[in-house]
Amino acid sequence: MGLRRWGILLGCAAVLAVTTACTASYREDRAEERFPPEGRFLDVNGIQVHYVTKGQGPDIVLIHGASGNLRDFTFSLVDKLAGHYRVTAFDRPGLGYTDRINPDGTTIIQQANLLADAADRLGLSKPVVLGHSYGGAVALAWAVERRNELSALVLLAAASNPWDSDLSLFYKVTSSDLGAATVVPAITALTPNAIVQEAIDGVFAPQEPPAGYDDHIGAPLTLRRESMRANAMQRANLLGEITDLYTQYGKIDVPTEIVHGDADTTVGLSIHSIPLSRQIKGANLTVLEGVGHMPHHVAEPQVIDAIDRAARRAGLR
Repeated sequence: MGLRRWGILLGCAAVLAVTTACTASYREDRAEERFPPEGRFLDVNGIQVHYVTKGQGPDIVLIHGASGNLRDFTFSLVDKLAGHYRVTAFDRPGLGYTDRINPDGTTIIQQANLLADAADRLGLSKPVVLGHSYGGAVALAWAVERRNELSALVLLAAASNPWDSDLSLFYKVTSSDLGAATVVPAITALTPNAIVQEAIDGVFAPQEPPAGYDDHIGAPLTLRRESMRANAMQRANLLGEITDLYTQYGKIDVPTEIVHGDADTTVGLSIHSIPLSRQIKGANLTVLEGVGHMPHHVAEPQVIDAIDRAARRAGLR
């Protein structure tokens, strides 16, 4: 191929890269306009942590899962709990509006320490700590590493034990340096709303998202380049981090309630919560028949019952 043709190709590639970057920036700006911060910011050792606090009573901390943000809890659960608890929901590092703190993927222990420090700064007194999905792994890390700084543990469809399946191609690509430079900006710039809706529907299956959830959750925030990269790196490193952590669950000595649907195809009940219920002394497992990966939305009363049980067992209610 002649030099002229190479020049044309390189010029086209440059134009495409600039166009993609500009479109990605525009969509990121639009996402933040549509879904601004709902709460306040706290500086924790130079890291800006975004949180929402509501209600009065014993303290409870809510930790969201992968590809999410605290809006997953402010859709309904925060208001339902606020009549009996002081509820604080955090954005995890790199997601929502909390700063990303580790370019190589913030570990579940680093996240647990950050959120525990934030809770301490806010004056939350030995909270009940609830984690959903990936957030459940962070909650478990909190209970292992900072076990004197929580009263009880509530785990919803929590990733907790090693698994055999390989990392998905999506996360392999988006967690790689090449993917970060090429594929991630393209996803940010070009992903249609139909694909976003399909992803939301998939995580709720076999149930459907409640009315209004799609408009509240702020999924475009996760499609921002920085958030996608943070989420991908966290997800890519999770198996190794859980493999290192799960042998220490015997250290957990606070009341523990585990809730998991038997139709969950995202985090398998038999791989995670069933063995976990034996690894933590006194843990109580509630299996929800026919429920998928989002019990705090599709089985909210049962989740609130589990929270109340944990609080009573800890002497808080």
